[in-house]
Amino acid sequence: MSPPSAPVVDPDAAQSAHGADVDAASLETLAAGSKSFSFAGRFLPARARGDAAVVYALCRLIDDLADEAPSIEQADLDLAALRAELEGDAPPRPLVVRARQVLERTGTGVAPALHLMDGVCTDLRPVRVANDAELLRYAYQVASTVGLMMCGVLGVDDAEALPHAVDLGVAMQITNICRDVREDAMNGRVYLPADRLAAAGTSTDALLAGTPDRPAVAAVVRDLLEMADRYYTSADAGMRYIPLRSRLAIVVASRVYRAIGTRLLRRHGGDAWHGRTVVPTGTKVTRALGALAALPTPRIAGWGGRVIHDRGLHQLLPAWPGVNG
Repeated sequence: MSPPSAPVVDPDAAQSAHGADVDAASLETLAAGSKSFSFAGRFLPARARGDAAVVYALCRLIDDLADEAPSIEQADLDLAALRAELEGDAPPRPLVVRARQVLERTGTGVAPALHLMDGVCTDLRPVRVANDAELLRYAYQVASTVGLMMCGVLGVDDAEALPHAVDLGVAMQITNICRDVREDAMNGRVYLPADRLAAAGTSTDALLAGTPDRPAVAAVVRDLLEMADRYYTSADAGMRYIPLRSRLAIVVASRVYRAIGTRLLRRHGGDAWHGRTVVPTGTKVTRALGALAALPTPRIAGWGGRVIHDRGLHQLLPAWPGVNG
């Protein structure tokens, strides 16, 4: 009697099935991890939505390795191991395999993910930001890098789009920082520039002690949200480079995130010390409808000729990918 033959395994089919598992898990990660991005992601085509979820899952993994490690030393080790996987110096876990496939296929490469890791590493220790230059560099590392990866995912093929993608990341991160002032301070992190706090009449130390001059902090938050608005405006000018089917999703994401700052200003006068500002579902729907109405406007649709990016927005940034300096 002949021994039973081994089952025939199609490597491509197995890899495809494995990739499907990673994609499904990535979509769950997106839905659980970011309500604003998950909401905006519903407007993406299916292929782009899957790729975006994989990129988001990679970014989430980087954050979690830093935030959930039992010690700084363990976080350093875990992030170094992930860096080795991304750079091809160590056997990669399934998510890294899938993420590298996406980033290579879309022409982005892993460089933005490595810059993201550099930014996340700064959060492992007490954070003090001296001035706007340090703030903008941090915002680039932890947010603009995501925008650059998303450009590839969405099929953006014009290099003139990249500075505007950088600007959207900067704008969103400044919004995050303004929203989370109290929570960050309780965790030993102050991202509001020290020179702005001093000029307003308070300090980084006061924030860390939980005894800041709240009107002074609110004044700094208002100024930073005004700065963020300039970056949001520049980001709008870059929407024309995004393929039409995906453009709505990014305009929605921009509008929903911008609404956080608007709500913080209108309801609390910039006083972020009251707690985290949340945009309700109704406002998100309203912003999505506003994004839809904005699609045919000259600024978003790209009528009226070429847009020249404002180099002044990147004056304080190093010569990193996507920076127009």
